Amino acid sequence: MVVNRGRWYSGSVEALDFAAARRCVVETVGACRPEVEAVPLAEAAGRVLAVDVVADRDYPPVDRSIRDGFAVCAADVPGAVRLIGEVRAGEAFAGKVGAGEGVRIMTGAPLPDGADAVVMVEHATVRDGMMTTEKAPGVGEFINRAGCEARAGDVVLARGVRLRFPQIAMLATVGLSMVPVYRRPRVAILATGDEIVTVEAAPRTYEVRNSNSWALAAQVTAAGGLAEVLPVAPDDLEATVAAVERGLQADLLLLSGGVSAGEYDFVEAALGRCGAEFFFTRVKIRPGAPLVFGRARGKYFFGLPGNPLSTAVTFEVFARAALELLGGAGEPPLPIVEAHITKTLREKGGLTRFLPAVLENGTGRVTPIVWKGSSDVPSLARSNAFIIAAADRELYEEGDAVSVLLQ
Repeated sequence: MVVNRGRWYSGSVEALDFAAARRCVVETVGACRPEVEAVPLAEAAGRVLAVDVVADRDYPPVDRSIRDGFAVCAADVPGAVRLIGEVRAGEAFAGKVGAGEGVRIMTGAPLPDGADAVVMVEHATVRDGMMTTEKAPGVGEFINRAGCEARAGDVVLARGVRLRFPQIAMLATVGLSMVPVYRRPRVAILATGDEIVTVEAAPRTYEVRNSNSWALAAQVTAAGGLAEVLPVAPDDLEATVAAVERGLQADLLLLSGGVSAGEYDFVEAALGRCGAEFFFTRVKIRPGAPLVFGRARGKYFFGLPGNPLSTAVTFEVFARAALELLGGAGEPPLPIVEAHITKTLREKGGLTRFLPAVLENGTGRVTPIVWKGSSDVPSLARSNAFIIAAADRELYEEGDAVSVLLQ
């Protein structure tokens, strides 16, 4: 791990490859212990669970039918049995099924004492209080035994899981109305550069609207964070220091632009003035090579390149992992799938490249998009994935397998 306390530098440290840089982020931020808070069940969706949740009783708590039909003794069928009653879900049968007897039963209803099998209603004929079937269900057929889903005390949800609708169902099942979750990280987003104007402005020919901050805000929200877009910092060291100091009040600071080696790129110098430790300042990827990761005043930061494709890629590959770890999630795997490329792709090697593409749902086919560099927002907007071209490979023929990073 490279550490440079309080000094500005650019390009003075050897660039890390893609895997090493991501490992640095995960191992560094993964040591954090996020704060815990309790929220009502109605507000828990999308949050990260902060405790193991255990079953409060056996599930199901009793043997129950999984079909509409007739609860019988398996030894009495095929043949005819006398019906002595009915049991529905939400009630229990007061009597007991004896030899030659049966009870009409509904899906989810508790199995009556004495019964050990269920005849499906589709396989039965009822006449004059008798049920007749030619089927011979085995003992236990169409019955869920008590505890077959979970036993009392079993861990049914593990700490660190992000709560989607299946997990919400489990929380409600075990009666957890207040849910311990990790606090959502606050993420400050700071774009830099004299050429950046607000979205509402009418830019002059040499200006661009601030697309990066709002794209990052959407990415932060999707990853479970709380985004705060700060005013753009101009190309001035003192102004950038003040903006960085404000951003470091959040749990994570994302800076966009100003991390290259240009005369007016002040981000690293401003971070250095804030006592920053730089873990790396360059990564062997395209787009996004001039990427800065470090810590200042106990808060992590990323200096993301300013071009929109570079910003998008470096957030998804590196900063998103840090954000999810700060939010209590376990080590987040990259959403990578394999697909077959639909046309020949030739790209200069030496770096791991993330190329905008369209992945066809359900077909396993991916098509690279023709793009004009990392400032090409229209190409980014047409894409739904990035082809990952290996650093040691320049040519992919039509039909070749490629790795694809989902957006």
